[in-house]
Amino acid sequence: MDSLLRRQDDNQITTLTQAKIASFRPYTHYASTAYCQPNTTRTWTCGSNCEANPAFIPVASGGDGVVTQFWFVGFDPRLNEAIVSHQGTDTSKIIPDLTDVDIPQTLLDPRIFPGVGFPILVHNGFAATHSRSAPDVLSAVQTALSQHGATKVTVVGHSLGAAIALLDAVYLPLHLSNASVRAIVYGLPRVGNQAFANYVDAQTGTPVTHINNMQDPVPIVPPIFLDFHHPSGEIHIQESGVWSACPGQDNHSSQCIVGSATLVKNNETNHDGPYDGVEMGC
Repeated sequence: MDSLLRRQDDNQITTLTQAKIASFRPYTHYASTAYCQPNTTRTWTCGSNCEANPAFIPVASGGDGVVTQFWFVGFDPRLNEAIVSHQGTDTSKIIPDLTDVDIPQTLLDPRIFPGVGFPILVHNGFAATHSRSAPDVLSAVQTALSQHGATKVTVVGHSLGAAIALLDAVYLPLHLSNASVRAIVYGLPRVGNQAFANYVDAQTGTPVTHINNMQDPVPIVPPIFLDFHHPSGEIHIQESGVWSACPGQDNHSSQCIVGSATLVKNNETNHDGPYDGVEMGC
C-alpha cells in the first residue's frame, strides 16, 4: 500500500523552472538575515545578507536570540511588500533547542488568535515563542503598511523561525483588514495537528510555501504519529539540484521530504542549506 501511495504521489510532482527558483532568492536572504543582531537589521548593516536586498527599508527589529528569537520588519520597494522575518534555532543557545523539543500540543491563545479554537492544536513551545514577539511584529507591520501604502506582507523564516513565521501567517490576517499575507519558509518543522494543517490550507488568501533541502531531518519532526502534520505547499530540493513541487500534505513521494528522509536516514547538514546557493546564518 505504501509503495502504491508513493507511485501515485510521484505522478503529481512538478519541477520548478530556473526562473521560479530565482524568484525565491530575495526571501531566502531575508530568512537568513534574521540570524543577524537586531542592531544591524535595524540599520541594515548586516553584511552580505543585507547587501543582497539593498533597497530594503527597515522599520523595527527585536528579540534577544535566547528567550525571544530575533525578528525584523520592513518594506521592500522592489517587491512592493512588507517583509517579516524570524530567526531560526541557534544551537549555541539552549532555550531555543528546548523549544524545539517541547512536544505537547496546546490551544492557540484566543487573545492573539481570536476565533481559532479547538480542535486546532499547535506545538506548545512554538506557540509560546511566537506569542513573545507577536504584538511588536503586528505593530511594526501596521507601521510599514501605513508608511509605504503597501497591501502585501510576506513572512519568512528558517527552522524555528519558519515555525514562528507560519504562526504569523495565521495570526496577522486576523488583525490586518486591508492587506494580504503569505509565508515563504525554509526547513519548517511540523507546527500543529491535522486540524491546524487543514485550517492553514483553507486560508486560500494566505498561501504557504515551505522549502525543504535534501534529507534535512527537521521537516519530519515532530513525527506524524504524534498528530503533527504539515500544511500543503512543499517544495523539495533534491540532491540532483532539482526543485520539486509536492502537492498535498506530507506527500510520501521519494521526491519529497517525507519520502526521502527518515528519523534514522537523514543529513543534519542539509538543514542550513544551500537553498539556491544560500546558506542560512548571518
